[in-house]
Amino acid sequence: MVFRCQRDSWARQFATRVVSCRAAELRPEGGGEPVRGFQVVLEDTILFPEGGGQPDDRGLIGDVPVLRVTRRGPEAVHFVPAALEPGAEVLLSLDWERRFDHMQQHSGQHLITAIAEQMFGFKTTSWELGRQRSLIELDTPSMTAEQVKALEMSVNEKIRDRVPVTVRELAADDPEVERVRSRGLPDDHVGPVRVVDIEGIDSNMCCGTHVSNLSDLQVIKLLGVEKGKKNKTNLIFLVGNRVLKSVEQSHSTEKALTSLLKNGPGEHVEAVRKLQSSVKLLQKNNLNLLRDIAVLIARDFKSKPAPRQLFVLHRKEGDSEFMNIIANEIGTEETLLFLTVGDEKEAGLFLLAGPVEAVENLGPRVAELLGGKGAGKRDRFQGKATKMSRRGEVQALLQEFISHRSPEVPDRP
Repeated sequence: MVFRCQRDSWARQFATRVVSCRAAELRPEGGGEPVRGFQVVLEDTILFPEGGGQPDDRGLIGDVPVLRVTRRGPEAVHFVPAALEPGAEVLLSLDWERRFDHMQQHSGQHLITAIAEQMFGFKTTSWELGRQRSLIELDTPSMTAEQVKALEMSVNEKIRDRVPVTVRELAADDPEVERVRSRGLPDDHVGPVRVVDIEGIDSNMCCGTHVSNLSDLQVIKLLGVEKGKKNKTNLIFLVGNRVLKSVEQSHSTEKALTSLLKNGPGEHVEAVRKLQSSVKLLQKNNLNLLRDIAVLIARDFKSKPAPRQLFVLHRKEGDSEFMNIIANEIGTEETLLFLTVGDEKEAGLFLLAGPVEAVENLGPRVAELLGGKGAGKRDRFQGKATKMSRRGEVQALLQEFISHRSPEVPDRP
């Protein structure tokens, strides 16, 4: 199980022959409906099938895109959207940017793992090559900031030393295999054992693609640690081009903040703290004003000479507390209240309050009309609404309910 991509990780094109092609389905990584296509096996491949913590490659077979590459025993299976003729000669083209990124992250992981064990005795139990950042799970309950800093300095020194990285193939029964760091071979492994050596630093059994010299890594940045599972620690890291992209993104953010805050990068944090303090004070004042407005609205309604059975109010600014204050002030024994807050064109909040029988009867219907969900208890039913523009329909429903509930006035003689 050694493919051309493993013998020559730098090959970007490769001519080979189609061995087999059969109809199949691919389930997208993010979920969704399966994609119909074909599983193609080639005589050899420069597209790495996922394994050893490293994702699979992407590329083209001729002009047909390869959507997934997986390993099936000694074979690499390429999923493509169009059928290919068995026996046909084809040219493989590799998505080099994706491959080189994986090479940098994977070789970087080997280096970090080896140095972390040498310096602190922290063994690696697993690792993950993520799309934005990668992590190494270390068998230690904690790792200090000083240890992270020392480890980062050490691995970057090795990069500057231009240490060679080589790959060996050993027979499975070679005694040398027993002396190589490994978490074991897959159950379906066949063929020679592949060993990746970082000269004088590490020797590790691995199926992935790697750089040929630590200088190809450019730089390693350790972003810090997170609490892992079962008393372990996750070390977060970036290697090579990912570090450069992170610096570029940080610099763009810094420029934008400098323009918005009208001060230098060294003053950004303090400026944001002051803004947060101001916002909290404004929010507090705003809440107090809303409470006062709620009380005034309720008192104005109660001061009308003729009592009304229905009270409807919409206000763009407000929250659940605002609506409940109005309901408390007016009272729900005789009056049915329909209150809403939020932008008419967006989602908002609603409250139906009033006599228990009316609320229990109408609450779910009001939520349905507003395209929302809610819950009720006795004289209150409240929730979120997505169709605030249908408030008029709710009001008509409530008015109809009240008119049917109200006793008829007897004719005067």
